[in-house]
Amino acid sequence: MITVKTPAVVVGVDGSAAALDAALWAIDEAEHRGVPLHLIYAVDPTDPDAQAQRLACARTAVKDVANAVESTGRHVGIETSILQGRPVETLLRASRSALMLCVGARGLQHSTHGRIGSTAAALSAGAQCPVAVVRSHRVHGRKRRSVIVELPERCTAGLLLDRGLEEARRRNAPLRIVATSPRTADTHTQWERRLAESRRRYPQLDIRSVSCDSDALGYVAANADDVALMVTSRARRGGLTELLGAAGNAALRDTDCSILICDPQTAL
Repeated sequence: MITVKTPAVVVGVDGSAAALDAALWAIDEAEHRGVPLHLIYAVDPTDPDAQAQRLACARTAVKDVANAVESTGRHVGIETSILQGRPVETLLRASRSALMLCVGARGLQHSTHGRIGSTAAALSAGAQCPVAVVRSHRVHGRKRRSVIVELPERCTAGLLLDRGLEEARRRNAPLRIVATSPRTADTHTQWERRLAESRRRYPQLDIRSVSCDSDALGYVAANADDVALMVTSRARRGGLTELLGAAGNAALRDTDCSILICDPQTAL
């Protein structure tokens, strides 16, 4: 059983390059909140004869990621745990007290196919905190790549917009908003009022609503070079299967756009 003693940004580590990308991406999130990174490696106990080798691999992987984080010189604490258990179950337990759970889009089994791993998909659906699915961590010449917020029905849209505003503010990035619920005159007026309020709260940000022929996924695919992060909800139209399955993989395959998935109760 995992015990997270203090609030932390949890990173799932499995020895893959994608997990390292997730840890480096998560530094900003942890530093901004003043909490440590908690690196967790789950050792699947299904094959007792291979446990010694798996534990050795886990220690090496965790050490390598911790060293990479330390080498950045950033002011963030590092906690590590090597736990017995299936990765999904172990990280879901950790999500109960985590501020955010970060995982690489492609684990070891999918590292050469450009596909989101099954672990990332399962965690995105069931975690009790926001889940960041990190595609890669690259330094871009274009420093102000945008944050996209995909807004579903009004009952959750306010929380997601607030989360997107915070992510954009921290990055000093443009914010682009794609509303997927049907547009009526009333909803249009309400959203224009909300956007005007957001612009007053964040005068330094470039905040715009955008229109596209499909949804935020289509917008990201068409503007891949300009998008750093997509913020969306588990209640998104089309569901997480579309986003994390074949359609999403095809749309995001050549991008390094990370995805932050929030539940209505965990968006803030």
